[in-house]
Amino acid sequence: MDSSLAIRCDGIGKRYKIGRQEGYSTLRDTLTDWARAPFRRLISRDRSSFETPASELRALKDLSLEVRRGEVLGIIGRNGSGKSTLLKIFSRITKPTSGYAEIRGRVGTLLEVGAGFHPELTGRENVYFNGAILGMSRSEIDRKFDEIVEFSECSKLIDTPIKHFSSGMYVRLAFAVAAHLETEILFVDEVLAVGDAAFQKKCLGKMGEAAHDGRTVLFVSHNLLAIESLCSRAICLLDGSIVLEGLPSAVSSRYLQNLLPSSKEARYDDIATAPGNELFRLHRASVRRQDGVASDPITVRTPLVVEFEYWKLSASASLDLGVEVFNEHGVNLFATGRLGGPAAPAGLLRSSFVIPGDLMNSGTFRVGLMIFLSGVTVIGEWEDLVTFEVHDEPSELRGYFHDNWPGALRPNLEWKTEVVEPLPQLAG
Repeated sequence: MDSSLAIRCDGIGKRYKIGRQEGYSTLRDTLTDWARAPFRRLISRDRSSFETPASELRALKDLSLEVRRGEVLGIIGRNGSGKSTLLKIFSRITKPTSGYAEIRGRVGTLLEVGAGFHPELTGRENVYFNGAILGMSRSEIDRKFDEIVEFSECSKLIDTPIKHFSSGMYVRLAFAVAAHLETEILFVDEVLAVGDAAFQKKCLGKMGEAAHDGRTVLFVSHNLLAIESLCSRAICLLDGSIVLEGLPSAVSSRYLQNLLPSSKEARYDDIATAPGNELFRLHRASVRRQDGVASDPITVRTPLVVEFEYWKLSASASLDLGVEVFNEHGVNLFATGRLGGPAAPAGLLRSSFVIPGDLMNSGTFRVGLMIFLSGVTVIGEWEDLVTFEVHDEPSELRGYFHDNWPGALRPNLEWKTEVVEPLPQLAG
């Protein structure tokens, strides 16, 4: 392998037999299989006539990849696309069915935070126990111990059995141990999915330190903002194969376009099968231009109408609507609702609101809807009911700025400049 490479794999494939558990082979298993082999050969001609082939799941398909030393590679893709399987093969947790991988350097893994912790041991004992599992020497753990405890914010309970820890404390301590392992290569799988916002920010900071220290990092995450900010290159997996590769921003953008197709209307015409319950049924949800010109694209200057039609089946029920609008990175831009007021009569109802122009940034957005009974109980919820795309306006809005416009929102605010006091020597 080229000395500039930290990881190289060629033709990696991984198949799982559905319904069978992959386990370890003992010496007795091996001898038994060897003894049975002649009998298998004797009946092999006739087995195909009565044996149903086992179902297989192909987690990875002929995947080849090279990662250079000091590179931070982001790996994205839908659930089940093969991301975690790839890291488990690189970490030697599981073996590939075909192909091979070469790893050069000491490896650290953050695949399952907290794996190896024992509930009956104290936090201090688990730091040493888990550190040893991850390959740290006792002297290394001694040197890092205070830093690990400070990072985890668990100093008050460090000598308490961790079965008494809250789930947040447990995760913080487990991450702190793994993150402080001094390795040349670090595999990280969705550690940002746990913990509160402050802890996630700490995770990102630690990941950034690893990247700046010149360590090779493979980072699997659904947090595309983290991928774009931390990684120098990204790949996207789909059904076990690499389908996109390049700069993180470009890969994320193309991935999101495929993941969230623009669907500006959801419609259910049959009241009997429409989503809902005995109190309401959803008929239609849509996002459209306020001027009604369907042929023109939605731009950052376009006022939009978000509209919902639903059958109210009970005259006495008081139904309220709550709406959240998310951007393509999962950031909640705003929430609004129609709450309170007199109960509407039974029938087909329409509720709507207007998003003013010069507010949304360009990108793909999704609308979530919640239906409340009497403003308290959620009786209907859809996270991705409608998606829509907002396009950029001509360049006069940008001036000389041609890069992607930063920010989740993009209000066109009115600016004013006035002279407070002229400088006498420059006047005239």
